[in-house]
Amino acid sequence: MTAPLTLTTGSRSDGATVLAVVGEIDMSNVDTFAAALTDAAARAGEAQFVVDLTRAEYIDSAGLAALFAHTDRLRIVATPLLAPVLTVSGLSDLTQVLQR
Repeated sequence: MTAPLTLTTGSRSDGATVLAVVGEIDMSNVDTFAAALTDAAARAGEAQFVVDLTRAEYIDSAGLAALFAHTDRLRIVATPLLAPVLTVSGLSDLTQVLQR
């Protein structure tokens, strides 16, 4: 059973835009995730933005592809469970991935 996807965009105390992800990202909801990434990038303006995957339970190749579209502008925070997926996919070579 797929965990529902919840996406919340906000700002940290330092002004950085953060897209917080809860649930699973897969091909059934990747369009919603991609739109949220685009919105977060627009909200951040010229600055980088953060994608917080610490409460994401799963991400498939469609979700990874959506992240690749923004590697020049984003930083990712992930759990030790998801970090290897980001490394194997090559995302950690293109953008900063922090483990939490």
